[in-house]
Amino acid sequence: MSRRPHNLLRIALLTALFALGAFAEDRYLVKVTGDVNGIAKRYGLTVVKSLTGSAAGQHVLSSTGADRQTVLRNLSLEFAVNSAEVEQPVRLPGIKAASAVHRAGAPAAASSISSTLVRYYNSYAASAYVDQPATDVINMDLAHTLATGAGIVATIDTGADFTHSVLGGSLTWGWDFVNGWPLGQEQADVNQETTPILDQETTPILDQETTPILDGGTAVILQQETTPILDQETTPILDGKKYPAFGHGTMVAGLIHLVAPDAKIMPLRAFGADGSASISQIVQAIYFAVDRGVNVINMSFSVKQDSPTLKAALDYAVSKGVICVASAGNDGQAIQVWPAAYSDVIGVAATNNQKIRSLFSNFGDSLVRVAAPGEGVITTYPQEHYAKVWGTSFSAPLVSGGASLLLHMNMRTNEAMAVSDLSHATAIGQQLGAGELDLYQACLAARK
Repeated sequence: MSRRPHNLLRIALLTALFALGAFAEDRYLVKVTGDVNGIAKRYGLTVVKSLTGSAAGQHVLSSTGADRQTVLRNLSLEFAVNSAEVEQPVRLPGIKAASAVHRAGAPAAASSISSTLVRYYNSYAASAYVDQPATDVINMDLAHTLATGAGIVATIDTGADFTHSVLGGSLTWGWDFVNGWPLGQEQADVNQETTPILDQETTPILDQETTPILDGGTAVILQQETTPILDQETTPILDGKKYPAFGHGTMVAGLIHLVAPDAKIMPLRAFGADGSASISQIVQAIYFAVDRGVNVINMSFSVKQDSPTLKAALDYAVSKGVICVASAGNDGQAIQVWPAAYSDVIGVAATNNQKIRSLFSNFGDSLVRVAAPGEGVITTYPQEHYAKVWGTSFSAPLVSGGASLLLHMNMRTNEAMAVSDLSHATAIGQQLGAGELDLYQACLAARK
C-alpha cells in the first residue's frame, strides 16, 4: 500500500442544538391496545405511521388545528390508549465550513496533520487516526492486549459510509428509518448531482451558511490525496442548509471501530443528512436494534425534553441485556438532557487530552457516568477521508467501543455490569462521574 500525505479543510460544528422544529401538523406518539383506526376517526386524527416489531402498538397520529392539550386529554380517557405524548421533532447541530483552507505545497491557512497509511487489524488506516493522543488517554493499546471487541454495536445516527475501506469489514446491515429501506448508508440523501462530495479539485465540501447538526464543536477533514482541498470561489457540492449533518454517523462509527476493531457496527439511520429526526424514528431504531440482537446502542445526540416513549424503549433494551450509551450534550452546563440523564443509560462527557473537562461539555454526576476525550479526536469521514472532531458526540462512541471490549472479556456483560467495570476510571473530579475512561482497567475489572 502506498503511503500518502494528508491535507485538511477546517470546518466548525456548532455547539448548540437547534430549537426544536415543527412538523407541518401536530403529531402525537400514542400506544394503543387493539385497533387504532377507530380512535383516530373518533377524534378526527390521521394515522401517519404504525411502528413495527417489538414497537408494535405504537402509532404516530396527526391533527391540524386542534388544541394539543384537548387532544391529549381525550386520548387519555380512552381505555385502549396506554400512553400519549406530543411527537418531538429532533434537530442536531450542524457542520459549518470555515474560511481556513490550503493547497498541497502552499502555505497552510490551518495546521496540517502529516499521516501515513498503516495496518490496523483487517484494513489500512491513517496513522494519525490509529496513533492519536486520545488513545493513550484511555489506555486503548494496553486494553487491546486483553480484548479487541465482540458483539454488535448499533449507532442511531445519520448512517455510515459502507464504502470506506477502514469501516467496510466492520459494518453490518442496519436500516434507514428516514427512507424506510435496508442498510443505513450515509449517502442516502445525497443525489446524483452531489455524489462527488469531496472532489477537492472542483468544489467545496460545505458552504459558509450552514445550520447546526449534532453534539459537536469543531472538525478538520483530512484528505488522502495531495490535490487541492477546497476552492472557496466555486459552487458548493453540499449546500449546508440541505445537508448539514452529512458525515456524522461515519465519524461516530470510526471511533467505535478504533476502540473495538473486531466488533460489528450496525448503522441505524434515524437522522437525515439535513439533521432532522423524530422521537418515533429513534424509538423504532431502538426496538429494531434489540430485536436483532445488538449488544450496545450508541446515541450521539441529546434532547432537552423527556419522552416517556423513549424511556420505555430504553427500558426494554436494558431488560434484554443491551448496554446503552449517550452523549451528555454541549451546553457547558450542569443540566439534564436525554437519553443520557436516564438512570439506565451511560451518559458520557467530553475532556481534552489533559483530562480536563471540555468547556462545551455538560457535566453533573446525575448526568455523567464517565468522561472520554472529545477535543481534536481523529476519525473516519465519508469517501476515504478522516475528520478531526470536537464534541460529546465523539466521546460517547469511545465508551460504546469500550463496552464492546467488556463483552469480549465476558459476553454476559449487561448495562449494570458495564457501569461497574467502567467505574474503574481515572478519578478527575469536575462532576464527571467516575472520571476519565480507562479501557485497560475496565477490561481487568471485567475479567474478575
